[in-house]
Amino acid sequence: MMPAAISPPVPCETDIAPLAPSWRATGDRIRALVDHYLPLDHLRDRLEDLPHQFTQPRLRPWQPLPWAAVHRDQLVGIDCDTFCRILAGAIDTEAPIRGYTQSSRQYLAHHYPAMAQFVGGHVDSTGNLVTLGLWEREEKRHTPALIKLYRCLAGRAPRVRPHAARPYRPSGDPRADLYRHGLHRVATEYGATCLYLWMMAHCHGPLQTVLRELLVDEINHMTKFWGFGRWAYPDATLATLGQSLTQALIHKIRQPRTQGSLLHTLRRMMAELGWPHWSWQQRATLIYSLDQVMRRLWQWDRTLPPAYLTHLFGPHLYRTLRRRWQAIAWVGRVEARGH
Repeated sequence: MMPAAISPPVPCETDIAPLAPSWRATGDRIRALVDHYLPLDHLRDRLEDLPHQFTQPRLRPWQPLPWAAVHRDQLVGIDCDTFCRILAGAIDTEAPIRGYTQSSRQYLAHHYPAMAQFVGGHVDSTGNLVTLGLWEREEKRHTPALIKLYRCLAGRAPRVRPHAARPYRPSGDPRADLYRHGLHRVATEYGATCLYLWMMAHCHGPLQTVLRELLVDEINHMTKFWGFGRWAYPDATLATLGQSLTQALIHKIRQPRTQGSLLHTLRRMMAELGWPHWSWQQRATLIYSLDQVMRRLWQWDRTLPPAYLTHLFGPHLYRTLRRRWQAIAWVGRVEARGH
């Protein structure tokens, strides 16, 4: 069966909300963008696309971008210097994509080789990368696009200073390692989605058209990682999440220079995006973007029952084995009582 054609929402005419540089108008634009680019049926479509990508990976095409028409006059409610600082931070964050994909591939390989190949490609017996994963092929377009956008607005090339991606560090418990890593990966895709959506709310015209392609990529990947994680960890609860975050926080306190905790990522991102230079309105509207996107994700999450996820990805081996162990233990207890 051939995968369905990838058809992201058409460009959103956010001028339906006022272009006035006020926080209320920006909030209206954020809601319009969320409604347009994250409708529930589109999120469902992007998750249902994942099994097809395991067997027939297809790069999502970008539409031709109007680089010559991009101009700083298309910014709304934000000055060009602040916007360029944000672009520079996004460039430094997107640049080490190879490090991200290969660490994710290693965490996934033990339990989910198909997903490992989707994110990190295929390596030979000596560990050399033979083919790129679809996630890397799509994400690696972002840094050149952001650099070009920076040049269009600032009139000069940015100083690219990519941070070092956290390497693969197994603890001896592959499943717990993958859960913690998966949380971090979903969080970073979610953060990128919210940031690009927020940036789109602060511009219009060709500038917004360029950012749209990055946003649609991030929504596509965020949705796939979120949904696959819900299938891979069917028994995960808020308590499981809290325990994992607490363990990461304790590890961070004991080893302050450790990369990879969500707290570390948040602090680094705020520094790279020039947070101290933002106005209170800009900070408030980014928080509002985070809130609106998360609300939509939780709404979508409620439409992902176990039977639906099993239909997409098959029976979950871990849950099946656990039930068998429980049955064996129950039989053992019954026999013990009989004696």
